[in-house]
Amino acid sequence: MRQFTEIQLQELEKMMSGEPYDASDNTELLDILQETQEMCRNYNNLRPSQQEEKDALIKRILGRTGEQLKVLQPFFCDYGFNIEVGENFFANTNLVILDEAKVTFGDHVFIGPNCSFYTPCHPIDAESRNAGKQWSLSINVGNNVWFGGNVTVCPGVSIGDNAVIGAGSVVIHDIPANVVAAGNPCKVIKHI
Repeated sequence: MRQFTEIQLQELEKMMSGEPYDASDNTELLDILQETQEMCRNYNNLRPSQQEEKDALIKRILGRTGEQLKVLQPFFCDYGFNIEVGENFFANTNLVILDEAKVTFGDHVFIGPNCSFYTPCHPIDAESRNAGKQWSLSINVGNNVWFGGNVTVCPGVSIGDNAVIGAGSVVIHDIPANVVAAGNPCKVIKHI
């Protein structure tokens, strides 16, 4: 488990609460981001044959994992400890998770290549955006969910159990359980 200073914990609490915070000039958060970037770089530079080392490091990066997980390289995230994955998690190459808020995956989740999960939100007005203000909203993915390649999941989205998200989808709204959904914006195509 990673350790943080009292000031870092206060800034993290602000960031994860969904309230606006300063993302650009926040030394405490930037230090944690840099530490995570170093761990991701180390993970991505391990040889494919170094499975034990990869398993140990990905479990150190992520906040909670099941026993069985496989995350193909390269993998990128912002904080890592805000990511929780269930049992039998599989992610193909180029998974990107911007985890300023909690990102939770249930059991038996399969993620195709080039998928992205984004929790940060930015102001629409340029002045606030340029000042580095942002907030974050959690993402929650149920059990037995399958994501095709090149899927983007936006802040605040929940995806129900047994859902299938078609390749190239941009998920901006909640997706219920037991459906096939696809498109930009992603919408339900049929019930399973």
